Amino acid sequence: MSMKEVYTIGAVLVVLVGAGLAFLLLPGGKVAICEASGSCPPQTMDVMKRSGEPYKEIVDPSGFVNTDPITIGQFIGKKVILLDFLTYSCINCQRTFPYLNAWDEKYRDQGLLIIGIHTPEFAFEKDINTVREAMQKFGITHPIVLDNDYATWNAYGNRYWPRKYLIDIHGNVVYDHIGEGAYEETEANIRELLAERAQVLGEEMGVHDGLAVDAVARVRVSARSPETYFGSDRNEYLGNGTRGSRGTQVLTAPQTAQMDTLYLEGTWEITSEYAKNVGVDARIVYRFDAADVYFVAGAEKPVEISVFVDGKYANTQTIRPNTLYTLVSGAAAGAHTLEVRIHSPGLEAYAFTFG
Repeated sequence: MSMKEVYTIGAVLVVLVGAGLAFLLLPGGKVAICEASGSCPPQTMDVMKRSGEPYKEIVDPSGFVNTDPITIGQFIGKKVILLDFLTYSCINCQRTFPYLNAWDEKYRDQGLLIIGIHTPEFAFEKDINTVREAMQKFGITHPIVLDNDYATWNAYGNRYWPRKYLIDIHGNVVYDHIGEGAYEETEANIRELLAERAQVLGEEMGVHDGLAVDAVARVRVSARSPETYFGSDRNEYLGNGTRGSRGTQVLTAPQTAQMDTLYLEGTWEITSEYAKNVGVDARIVYRFDAADVYFVAGAEKPVEISVFVDGKYANTQTIRPNTLYTLVSGAAAGAHTLEVRIHSPGLEAYAFTFG
């Protein structure tokens, strides 16, 4: 037997810590200090008691990106778990990655385990190789699990990217945060749960010399425009075509663009997830309120686009792999008109997001 082992007997979690002693996590948030032989004195000590629902296990994973197969259950009683729902082409998720990496680096050795549940927003994000490339690009080394069929997503009743759940050492979900932000609050909860873990396991808590998030460069988000989709399933902001309809549409953009309204020009094939130009000299026009514009797009063959902001040339880019492209960066926060000129057929446009 090792100096420290954790297992369960019925509803009781048993932690053997050597020296003939064991901690028994009892119902009601109590810890009994017992002899390993099974003799338990009457005294118990309170541990942090939080309200929360029992965790839900990873369901029918489609693959494991950078780890051997894992379950949440194998770490209950051993780790504090941060469960992160993400998808790699989501700018809101990408902006949280530096914070996740900072927490992983600072608290991994103190008992924090981050598990990413990669649930794809678009079909191209189901490819494990592209997910691996993305995780390497962003320096993510904590375990990432593919959830291509939304099985774990649905088990948690989730509807958002990103979303973070904290699971304490007892296996209860005790913290839930939707979207970006609240990084100091999340880290404070991580610390509290790690302190509880140390108390339960009879370990010394590491010394904290400031918040990990303080070392992360903050990104100012000034976007007021909504995420805007091109595919028929969600193209509610399409201004000059038939919303919710698949098939070919020949469209002309108006002289004046309305705020937060998507306009296409040229011949476009509308699918459930994306719109693809099938002719030359196609355009996209959108009036937005933000400082940055991101574009989820791809193409089977390289397609060159030119980007204009308020009628002025901004940049030229080549679209090829399905990923998130930055079209506008660092514009003055406020209203602007975006024009994307597409110089050859085959661009698959999925979504605009803003920062």
